[in-house]
Amino acid sequence: MNSTTTIQFTPRAVIAALAAMREESRVPLGLRVGVVGGGCSGYSYALDFAEEVDLDDDLHLRFASLSVYIDPHSAALLSGTEIDYIDTLQRKGFVFNNPNATTTCGCGSSFS
Repeated sequence: MNSTTTIQFTPRAVIAALAAMREESRVPLGLRVGVVGGGCSGYSYALDFAEEVDLDDDLHLRFASLSVYIDPHSAALLSGTEIDYIDTLQRKGFVFNNPNATTTCGCGSSFS
């Protein structure tokens, strides 16, 4: 696994991810962060529970007790990204602050 590409999770994002993991019937190994093709701007962010380590995982990062796994394609597109969690009257969820995104959509979940 490569550790030269980095992302950051804010303390709020770590707390929210760990809380979501505790709500699962089977506690996942960690959180899988990725990028998939699609969305109105070309790519969409993806968060999922990691049940096991994939052989093609490029990164395994730790934030407090949260393990994060990222595949090689996503790692390149997410390098330098900060993942935050917000809970306001208008919006609740994870927010990706990606310095590599040249355009984003209004919903904030896709980019190019």
